[in-house]
Amino acid sequence: ALAPARAVPMVKTALDDRPSGGAARRRRPKSMQDQGRKGHHVEGEPASTDAAAAAGAGADKIEDMATREKRLKRELNKRAAKFMKGEPVRDIKKIADRKTKAHVRYAETLADDAATNAALHEKWLLPSAPGAIEAEGMERTYRFSQREIADAVDVNAARKAFDLSLPSLGPYKVDFTPNGRDLLIGGRKGHLALVRWSDYRLISEIQTREAIRDVKFLHSGQFFAAAQKKYTYIYDNRGTEIHCLKDHTEVAKLDFLPAHFLLVSIGDQGVLRYQDTTYGKIVAQHRTKLGPCESLTHNPHNGVSLCGHGNGVVTLWSPNMGTPLVKMLAHRGPIRAIAIDPKDGRYVATAGADSQVKIFDLRTYKEVHSYFSAAPATCVDISQRGMLAVCYGGRTQVWDASAIRGAKAQSPYLNHATADAAKISDCRFCPYDDALGLGHSGGFSNLIVPGAGEPNYDSMVANPFETRNQRREQEVAQLMDKLDPETIQLDGDGVGKIRAAPKEVQKERREAALAAQLGKREKAREKNAEKSRMKGKNRISKRYRKKQQNVVDDKKLRAKMLKEDQARRAARMANPNAGDGPEGGGAMPGRTAGAASDAPVAPEGTSNALRRFYK
Repeated sequence: ALAPARAVPMVKTALDDRPSGGAARRRRPKSMQDQGRKGHHVEGEPASTDAAAAAGAGADKIEDMATREKRLKRELNKRAAKFMKGEPVRDIKKIADRKTKAHVRYAETLADDAATNAALHEKWLLPSAPGAIEAEGMERTYRFSQREIADAVDVNAARKAFDLSLPSLGPYKVDFTPNGRDLLIGGRKGHLALVRWSDYRLISEIQTREAIRDVKFLHSGQFFAAAQKKYTYIYDNRGTEIHCLKDHTEVAKLDFLPAHFLLVSIGDQGVLRYQDTTYGKIVAQHRTKLGPCESLTHNPHNGVSLCGHGNGVVTLWSPNMGTPLVKMLAHRGPIRAIAIDPKDGRYVATAGADSQVKIFDLRTYKEVHSYFSAAPATCVDISQRGMLAVCYGGRTQVWDASAIRGAKAQSPYLNHATADAAKISDCRFCPYDDALGLGHSGGFSNLIVPGAGEPNYDSMVANPFETRNQRREQEVAQLMDKLDPETIQLDGDGVGKIRAAPKEVQKERREAALAAQLGKREKAREKNAEKSRMKGKNRISKRYRKKQQNVVDDKKLRAKMLKEDQARRAARMANPNAGDGPEGGGAMPGRTAGAASDAPVAPEGTSNALRRFYK
């Protein structure tokens, strides 16, 4: 028997689909290990040349695996680069402090591991890529009709292009649930219908026999609000009336803040109302003082509500302030519709009666782009991936995301005309789906818009395929994560930060802290002074007196100087020849100043009283 060639172990790579844990490697029998060693052969049998050839083939295989390992590592690093947050710290070795260096190195290791893990799981977490229409040669995407698009896509996607003919009950308002699972349509003549969007199944249908001005889903597809002729009503998914909100009168537009559970309304009276749907109380109501309002939306990033008024002004509101946070002049005429980019809340699109559609940057409140429409637009909407839908009359234009964020676009992405030139009253993009719903005077139409929806969803945020138990758990989680209305402000990142106090307040606080510290020390000093003396040579009072011997004190200096002065006076009184000055040395009356003095010689006839001033 020939000695088998040495087994070549497979190199474990980071991108392999095999489990990372794995069981322990099985140990080969000793005889097989001996046979697998280099140059070993069984006794009595010559070494075979085929074994050497097999060993050479194994060496080539090892080289190929090493090359594959390097290639996979390069791909992994390239994919992990987009998950890195910021530039890595360079020259960590130059940091002098050892503790800081350890912290920085540990933080960099965590960031690298997180980016690598994200890159490893990218193919599982992000399995789908967004779609798009690609034109060839002289073709243009806006020339493709819905029929041509439906013929080019698969059967499931082609089912999304359909029309509901309801000419006697329109025009219709449209709304989708946050996860895109259900569709709600409300006709002007009192028709309400709830449709399961996934399988196009009718859930409930009612006739209110009253004009419906707007419809809006609440936190889930179980409840929705309908703004009727006078009051606003809450219905469940079976069409049963749950509440009548008599505070919301003559409402023209509804909105819902899912993070705060606030139902927002505005209408003919120009009063903006916030109502909490968890306990049914009015949180705030503000008079805009700008007349009737028919356009309302909110910024999903910070919860601020945006209203478009009849004088062309866009106002930003918060339930915490009775005056608008920002007033921005957008058009020279009434504003018909308003929409905001749901991706990051930085861009807002407004449509006015002056046949213009403008894009504004909410960071600078300046106009970015301006587009003209053939007629004044009645509704606008922005998809999850930034596509802009503009509807005017019986036509719909869909603009690519670059028309908002990039350079000004020269032509739309798609064009569509409704059947029988039905006038469009409302439009909504379906979340997590490439679909655009249109409510018009003839009923409801659904368009296929490739690349409009987000292809990858987070089941902890919105799950289009949720079950009953998942929906209940999601509702409980939303209630637990509910935000207070006080968190609605322009700076959404400011929530959770510490607000810096003014300098005057900081100075007062420092002075108060210093006074408190001095008072505390004074009390401690008094408490120590009241303590009873301890017996012994090493008692505290004796040690204190020893320390005070070398301390210069004003009282001690004055006492010492007084004592020395008294000693000098006593010495002068004891020796009359010492003089009468405080330091002595002066001449006594009747005596001369002395030979060493620089006084002149006394003339003849000088009296004894003056002789002491002469030699």
